[in-house]
Amino acid sequence: MGSGNLVTVRDSRGFTLIELLLVILIMGILMSIAMVNYRFARIRGSEVSAIAALSAINQAQFAFMQTCGHQRFAPKLTSLGKVNPNSGAAYLSPDLTGAEEVRKSGYQISMEGTEVAEPIQTCTGETPVEGYSLTADPLVQGTTGIRYFGTNLDLSIYESPETLRRKMPERGAPPMGQEVRGVTR
Repeated sequence: MGSGNLVTVRDSRGFTLIELLLVILIMGILMSIAMVNYRFARIRGSEVSAIAALSAINQAQFAFMQTCGHQRFAPKLTSLGKVNPNSGAAYLSPDLTGAEEVRKSGYQISMEGTEVAEPIQTCTGETPVEGYSLTADPLVQGTTGIRYFGTNLDLSIYESPETLRRKMPERGAPPMGQEVRGVTR
């Protein structure tokens, strides 16, 4: 036979070790990219949830002020969970009123306020506050959230790279940070 009729037969039993290692390397790179994106999506979700919680508390405080607080505000988060005897409903859901400080979606939510000078009581039997400030701090900075949030009577929500707790005034902007844009009041 002539040399033009030589047929090379390739063994088709599987992949070589190099090909398998290359596939594993590519899969590892794709998985690491996916994990980084997942982590940032989780953090963003926690931050959006914290902003929504602060907004809901602001709305509940203003409903409390108008219907129960004699133009004053609820002194604690637990106060907003009490049933208004006039309407038969609480001002805020139990997930945000279960304690003085609430943990929700990776954030610690706290409220402070200045008690009224005159001895008045709300329809829930508590002494109201003149004003209030709310803060939301990540439980584990960099894991459950990156930004810290705060709000007050002005209803604007602020973000900061450090905690606003005990720094958030009852009115006006905090001494640091900036207003979160795109938040509906």
